[in-house]
Amino acid sequence: MPWLPSVIWLALLILFAVVEALTVGLVSVWFAAGALIALLSTFFTGNIWAQIFLFLLVSLATMAVLRPLARRFVLPTVVPTNADRVIGREAVVTEAIDNLNGKGAVVVFGVAWTARSEGDEPIPQGTTVVVKRIDGVKLFVERKG
Repeated sequence: MPWLPSVIWLALLILFAVVEALTVGLVSVWFAAGALIALLSTFFTGNIWAQIFLFLLVSLATMAVLRPLARRFVLPTVVPTNADRVIGREAVVTEAIDNLNGKGAVVVFGVAWTARSEGDEPIPQGTTVVVKRIDGVKLFVERKG
């Protein structure tokens, strides 16, 4: 049965391709490439150990070379916005900040923002604060100094 290894590698190639098609991330494309090379090697050698070696070698090499490149294009990147420029800046509290009652506002660069205290302590109106982070449309601040 000299055709049996070819059928096995073809079945594995199809299996890996189907798994890759059903998943969102790059999961088994590396093994599909290895199975393809192993399938092609059945036309040149009947040695199953050479085919397995080629499968592993190509799968690992493809993963090592292409995975870092693919991750760069697949993973979402953080796109900085103009709002990010307020982080670390001073602001003035225009409405007393009270996290328990969900109230508070500050002005940064002449723009009013909803604000919350980073440490949950109330901050009175007129206090100078420093912006620590942004969550949605809220600034999280703490007293300056």
